[in-house]
Amino acid sequence: MVTHGIATVFGGSGFIGRYVVKRLAQCGYAVRVAVRDPEAARFLKPMGDVGQIIPLAASINDEAAVRLAVTGAEVVINLVGILAENAGASFQAVQADGAGRVARLAAEAGSRALVHLSAIGADPASPSRYAVTKAAGELAVRQAFPGAVILRPSVVFGPEDNFFNRFAGIGRLLPFMPVIAGDTRMQPVYVGDVADAVMAALTRPDAVGGVFELGGPRVWRFREILAYILKEIGRDRWMIDLPMGLVRFQASILEKLPGQLLTRDQLLLLQRDNVVTPGMPGLADLGIVATPVEMEVPLYLRHYRAGGGRRETQ
Repeated sequence: MVTHGIATVFGGSGFIGRYVVKRLAQCGYAVRVAVRDPEAARFLKPMGDVGQIIPLAASINDEAAVRLAVTGAEVVINLVGILAENAGASFQAVQADGAGRVARLAAEAGSRALVHLSAIGADPASPSRYAVTKAAGELAVRQAFPGAVILRPSVVFGPEDNFFNRFAGIGRLLPFMPVIAGDTRMQPVYVGDVADAVMAALTRPDAVGGVFELGGPRVWRFREILAYILKEIGRDRWMIDLPMGLVRFQASILEKLPGQLLTRDQLLLLQRDNVVTPGMPGLADLGIVATPVEMEVPLYLRHYRAGGGRRETQ
């Protein structure tokens, strides 16, 4: 049942987006899911009442489509981001120019609130183009919509993630677990907590204009995460540290292949800690208790075990 106004979610069919859309619908918003491919977003419709969730064709790079998507919207959420560039999407176009466009047009449309999803590590001085354009996007958002709330999550985990699932798949297939930048620190944050942070940012007066860094309750080193994954999927594998020179060479090849399993820009990110900055507002300041990795990850990594984990449920 629609009891609120319209919420427009850019990138609403993605990993984080589906959780945000569900919460918005539960709170009574009519939800416009602004995506490049509306057909691919149809799976979201059962999360609300009939006609409550509407997939809408609106590329973040299309001025007219973005303007239409935010017209009449009470709140706007931008979750769009890419981890690798391709022929149709550059970091600059999506994460900087696109972010600024959404903020500017949301302000012109008179939207009450804007939530922008950035990332821990957004830094204009970073060697990573991903991080530089994330910082540029934050600046563009702040200039166009001063009251926008900016959320910077660490690595996000959940059943559909491309992090724990990816390395569990590697652990299942290979006779060893490759380790790259194993001492890099990360603070994985649960996707449900990120979605709750979006909702809190829309309702809490003390969040307006704020920047929040979102991390889980524990800081892990990357090799600790890999060892934990192997333990959870029941695979006894050697963990082998790969020389950085070799990894750079491999990345220069892999980034040219379909799927872009590893790019040189991602390698730069992987060599930098991805943890909440001391003193920065975070989940607790939004009234959210962080969910530990150990509470959720075992539930969805079970099928990587021998026999698909079926023996454990019989």
